Amino acid sequence: MPAERRGWRDGVYGVIQAMTAPLPQGERAIERMCALAGVSRAGYYRHWSASAPRQEETGVRDAIQRLALAHRHYGYRRIAAQIRREGFAVNHKRVLRLMREDNLLCLRKRAFVPVTTDSRHGWRVVANLARGMVPSGLDQLWVADITYIRLQEEFAFLAIVLDAFSRRVVGWALETHLRASLAIAALTMALAVRRPAPGSLIHHSDRGVQYACGDYTALLAANDIQPSMSRIGNPYDNAKAESFMKTLKQEEVDARSYRDARQAREMIGSFIEEVYNRQRLHSALAYQPPAEFEANLHSQEAAMTTASRPLATALWGARSLAACSAESNHQPGSQADAQRTPIATCP
Repeated sequence: MPAERRGWRDGVYGVIQAMTAPLPQGERAIERMCALAGVSRAGYYRHWSASAPRQEETGVRDAIQRLALAHRHYGYRRIAAQIRREGFAVNHKRVLRLMREDNLLCLRKRAFVPVTTDSRHGWRVVANLARGMVPSGLDQLWVADITYIRLQEEFAFLAIVLDAFSRRVVGWALETHLRASLAIAALTMALAVRRPAPGSLIHHSDRGVQYACGDYTALLAANDIQPSMSRIGNPYDNAKAESFMKTLKQEEVDARSYRDARQAREMIGSFIEEVYNRQRLHSALAYQPPAEFEANLHSQEAAMTTASRPLATALWGARSLAACSAESNHQPGSQADAQRTPIATCP
């Protein structure tokens, strides 16, 4: 029986290979045909690698070049993770070798960095509550930061709020000034999108005047959010926000020339919402995009809740029966006992 199954599967793989060989960029056709035939795409690629290694090597190179062009700032590890999601059986070492041979390794560029943090102010500075904290769920720790964006004739500034657990940007705002209203707009968006439970969230930022001023701290207090601030001159305290800013600069900003703030807002907003949150693979999330990571997390929580209902029902039934048994064995000794309402109706 296994031999018959293997022979049938090899025959199906051969038909798929013959039908898709003439097609350029045939990944979508392969995926659909494997689904119609009831075989896995990964199994097809393994069969292809064993039966036609030269063709498989060409296919892998083609996929790497396509992904490297679509994601210009992806390194070899992310390319390897993405290509495995498409069904190819490759490791990061092979991808690195092929990218080196084809001169596809991404380039990094370091740009001028103007100052965006002014911590010389008279507002209250709070303690660092996020240091050493490891969040275990969504909306437990938000991190906030501000960075500059170079336009053709001036600078704009981007404020973001990021969920430290899922690495998802939950709020952002872009303006041509560094007033507190910039940071407040990003926080207001995050509050509208996430609606965190009161008393469950810590908001961490640097000591900039935008985050320490009365209007910003009043908005945090109104939503029962605890503020937290980094130590002086220590960017590692806000590493997750700094990491996002680095990704934004390398994969979006450095390759663009924004005409004005409106164009920058449109294009950076598209990168945040469509690319970073929904498409870009994040190494800290087992190479999942933040939106996919959150969706999987919600699915797991829903499954656990559904699975726990029968147990909760059984426990409640056992407790009710025990209470009924105790009540039936009890002899009323006073008028109050006689008038007591039972907690359950005994069968």
